[in-house]
Amino acid sequence: MMKSILNTLAGTWLATSAWVGSVAFTAVHAAKVSDLPGGPAVNQLNLHRPVTQIAEEQAWLHWMMLILCTVIFVGVFAVMFYSIWKHRKSVGHKAANFHESVTVEIIWTVLPFLIVIGMALPATKVVVMMKDTTNADLTIKATGMQWKWGYDYLKGEGEGIAFISSLDAAQRAMSDEGGPKADQSVNDYLLKVDNPLVVPVGKKIRIITTATDVIHAWMVPSFGVKQDAIPGFVRDTWFTARETGDFYGQCAELCGKEHAYMPIHVKVLAAKDYSAWVAEENKKMAAKLDDPSKVWTLEDSLKRGEKVYATHCVACHQANGKGAGAIKAVDGSAVVLHADKGKQIAVLLNGQNNAAMPSWKQLSDTDISAVITYTKNNWSNKTGQLVQPAEVAAARH
Repeated sequence: MMKSILNTLAGTWLATSAWVGSVAFTAVHAAKVSDLPGGPAVNQLNLHRPVTQIAEEQAWLHWMMLILCTVIFVGVFAVMFYSIWKHRKSVGHKAANFHESVTVEIIWTVLPFLIVIGMALPATKVVVMMKDTTNADLTIKATGMQWKWGYDYLKGEGEGIAFISSLDAAQRAMSDEGGPKADQSVNDYLLKVDNPLVVPVGKKIRIITTATDVIHAWMVPSFGVKQDAIPGFVRDTWFTARETGDFYGQCAELCGKEHAYMPIHVKVLAAKDYSAWVAEENKKMAAKLDDPSKVWTLEDSLKRGEKVYATHCVACHQANGKGAGAIKAVDGSAVVLHADKGKQIAVLLNGQNNAAMPSWKQLSDTDISAVITYTKNNWSNKTGQLVQPAEVAAARH
């Protein structure tokens, strides 16, 4: 129990320090930066300001442990240096000759035992609290994928809502150009996303984590939450935000070359505002429900496919389709150029290369057919092939 809470605190503190340090480095070499509410602060040395009970308890434990260890350190070294100075040979002190002191044995056995118990009891209380995900008002699955987060609202108000949250395209472009310029705001640099996770204030939110490819970690310092997302496994954590606002985090597990571009943004809304957001999202989802039997023209499919590629594929395969490093190119790819369209459909539905290419089952049949059509007819790929949503639907089932 003690090890678990210390690992959580250490991981959160180290990740926060690295995060703040990277933002501060950027600020020094580029634009002026100020504190980001719910995110990193200028010259931040301590944990984030807590907005949940768990984060508050962790902060208390952090300071309690620090003060206790400092007192022990000062006490032990004070006695040691006093003994060295007071009993040095140069003042004629004669060394005592004794052993097997029952009093000493009892003291240095009982005192450390009491210290460990005093540290373990409050730590155990917090660990038990952190693991209690029962009676949640809202359950959301967070799926880590290189390099974005997929959110599925499984239970509670908003059930059925699902979307993918990626780094804001303008922020990625800013990074590709060497970082923010002097006239650009960097307060939320590499933390802004296109679709933030939205939750209601004062409600218990259970987060179920998993991953499609490698190990990721869902971390929001202000919530005191850091939970690994492991392929093939389901883990969970929870939080109850005490105030509304925007709160930021990042993937806290080294997950590949785009690790720095996998932010987390949680927007906490008042109950009525959250209900309004749910209603609006349901309208958007209804509008996006395309008829899988619709027959698309090549021109319309290419336009839609270009948008899907820019949103979900460009981070790995690049705008020119050439890929990078271990990421295979789609320009000139044998699978893309193959006359059997089912081969590429299978790749998008099931992934390949041990999830180096993740599954994109969460996309609609129309989006998958459109992006395949786009890759088959872009760059040097001029196959003239058109994939229809019905073909993807058939392969899916």
